[in-house]
Amino acid sequence: MSEAVLLTGLFGSGKSAVATEVADVLEDRGVPYAAIDLDWLCWGEPGDDREGAEHRMLLRNLAPVVANYLDAGVTRFVLARAIHEASQLDSLRETLGMPLRVVRLTAPWPVIEARLLSDLTSGRLDDLAEAREMADADPGALLEDHAVDNDRPLREVAHEIVGLLGWD
Repeated sequence: MSEAVLLTGLFGSGKSAVATEVADVLEDRGVPYAAIDLDWLCWGEPGDDREGAEHRMLLRNLAPVVANYLDAGVTRFVLARAIHEASQLDSLRETLGMPLRVVRLTAPWPVIEARLLSDLTSGRLDDLAEAREMADADPGALLEDHAVDNDRPLREVAHEIVGLLGWD
């Protein structure tokens, strides 16, 4: 049976880096996996500025990608994206059509700030401002199955997540 994990959290919490490390752990163990940074499935400007357009694009692109991986024999999906609304999480679960657990990555504000400031593009400055606003009242904090501290070596974090999921 296929299963998925969504790594979520504030900008700078390390979602993509941890997803890569979890993928490496699964690969080392011979587990058929796919690692997907969901941001890449909706990064663009299609001209649709209606509420939720970006998320709808993500779901439209995700469905065939998941189908292709399933056809190839993948059993574990490692997903990364900041999700702050229950309705978005529900639609993600529906699109995946498999059990999905959510792991929220946390880190102290100085760590997040240092990570975002180390990659100073205009987009990262926007991410920093948004992360700062959300740091005190992260609505995604109520959506997770597990919260994991990500202010230590990535391999440790990845092993903890794989263990929490029972994928070891």
